[in-house]
Amino acid sequence: MGMKANGKISTAVIRRLPKYRRILQELMVKGVERISSNELSALTGFTASQIRQDLNNFGGFGQQGYGYNVEGLHGQIGNILGLDREYRMAIVGCGNLGQAIANYATYYKTGFVVTSMFDVNPKLIGISINGIEVQDYSEMQSCLEKNPVDIGIICTTKGSAQDVADKLCNGNVKGIWNFAPTDINVCEGMVLENVHLSDSLNTLAYFISHNDPRNEA
Repeated sequence: MGMKANGKISTAVIRRLPKYRRILQELMVKGVERISSNELSALTGFTASQIRQDLNNFGGFGQQGYGYNVEGLHGQIGNILGLDREYRMAIVGCGNLGQAIANYATYYKTGFVVTSMFDVNPKLIGISINGIEVQDYSEMQSCLEKNPVDIGIICTTKGSAQDVADKLCNGNVKGIWNFAPTDINVCEGMVLENVHLSDSLNTLAYFISHNDPRNEA
């Protein structure tokens, strides 16, 4: 079942929604106006009943005998995910990974906008990345007070990540996207999403070594 005992939507359901939305976006580009749960099943790899169950958590979007309106469902899932607004982001750690994330946000225009960047490296402080000047990390808290952000992105070394997280918490960010190769502690009420690249690679190694192909794209 998609619902938890306390009435909240399970994390597993939430993590499937972006894939539905991405598939629907691709269908919109192709000019497809409607799709059945069986057709969505073939495209996503999830069963038709799972898809219907997931979407029923949020109300009835489909019509019997018609299926789902592609553009309508795409918009409704976007609203559920909170993508009907813009999110301001600060990147902490402006090496290769931090710059790659900044470039990604700029190139794909996802509604997640990098508004500030910070680093401790004198060679990086003062340079401009996609029009955003890299500022001194020591000035981050005062900068965030003047220009609040919704999301703090940690792209630092393992040893620096917790200090960065603490300062982001003090800077009143709403969520942290952590790319540092370590688990961090955050203040109560802070939303944390960890991206452990090594965990993903290790999982890939398992499926290669066991010759067990799967598709979670």
